[in-house]
Amino acid sequence: MKSSLQSSSRLEVVDALRGFALLAIVLLHNLEHYNIFGDPAGQPLWLENLNRYVTDVIYALFAGQAYATFSLLFGFSFYIQMRNARSRGVDFRARFAWRMLVLVAFSQLHALFYNGDILLLYAVCGLLLIPASGWSNRTVLIVATLLMLQPYCWAKVIYALFNPEYVDTNSMFARFAASAEEVGRTGNLWQTLGNNIWNGQLYSNFWQVEAGRLFQTPALFLLGMLAGRLELFVKSTVSVAFWRKALLAGVVGAVVFYCLKTFIPPHIDNITILSYYGIAVPRMYNFALMTVLVSVFVLFWFGKDNVGYKFQRFIMPFGRMSLTNYITQSVIGVFVYYHWGLNLWNEVGATVSAVIGLAIFGLLLLFSRYWLSRHRQGPLEFLWKKATWLRS
Repeated sequence: MKSSLQSSSRLEVVDALRGFALLAIVLLHNLEHYNIFGDPAGQPLWLENLNRYVTDVIYALFAGQAYATFSLLFGFSFYIQMRNARSRGVDFRARFAWRMLVLVAFSQLHALFYNGDILLLYAVCGLLLIPASGWSNRTVLIVATLLMLQPYCWAKVIYALFNPEYVDTNSMFARFAASAEEVGRTGNLWQTLGNNIWNGQLYSNFWQVEAGRLFQTPALFLLGMLAGRLELFVKSTVSVAFWRKALLAGVVGAVVFYCLKTFIPPHIDNITILSYYGIAVPRMYNFALMTVLVSVFVLFWFGKDNVGYKFQRFIMPFGRMSLTNYITQSVIGVFVYYHWGLNLWNEVGATVSAVIGLAIFGLLLLFSRYWLSRHRQGPLEFLWKKATWLRS
């Protein structure tokens, strides 16, 4: 089995899945106009209805699930790096800590332009993988499950049950969001960059914490590492059976958590309980639906002679250059929608925004194909690798 783990097919299915997740992220970011939101008035009724349909479909399929898939594969990549270093007799743990520090530098570059950066959170949560690399599979699964259940949210719910006068709306990010959005809608480039150094960062990171990602992200990292250990992205009787069971469990879980997140909140009067219940349960719904999407994607790949369908292979280069493309799509998108650029934030609705998102994806896919025909890695991936192994 070890030889199969080193085969290109495993790497290809992961690259394709990562590309699919990043495409979904690009579409979501465009619908949100990169966090300054807006919907033009005076559109014809048919276009308003189409906008509503496009928004509902993209959000239903990808909101929360795309990010979760991206996070799962981050943990998987850590396992591959750790395994490859170990095969060369190298202890990768200290090197990985340095790698996360380098990722902080990339996050700060990204956050200058876009106030929705996830790389800083990844760098912080990624440190958990260092001690976790020595844990048993059982321990990894237990810790990941506990984190996925959002214990902080449930502690808040329990506290509010016994202290009904306690009020916490879980919205510290809001005042920083208002400032960041206003500058994005009215400011020039330098005002936008300057505001993002402080308000944009606080907006992004307070929101990440309050949205439950401080627990969800390391949980997904651990599960991704576990998927690597168990060789779940390598086609075998065991892995195919696993993804089939995961698909069934994901469907059942998605139905259950959808009902819990939809039908229970109207009966909750306590604002604190409502705020934290409204984080914990939807995050579990996101995880269940992500499991469905990942299972279907992998089973499709395995079912097509373990080389994937054309549509899956089509997006592979986009996934191979995920760091480069993640940061670049933000810079392009911010230019398109913000006041300092084309200022389209309140000029286009969801349908046109989705088309713009597809255009950004197409442009970056073409660039990825061109670059990878001449280089082994994307430009930022190359810099990250070189910085990781500095003075080695």
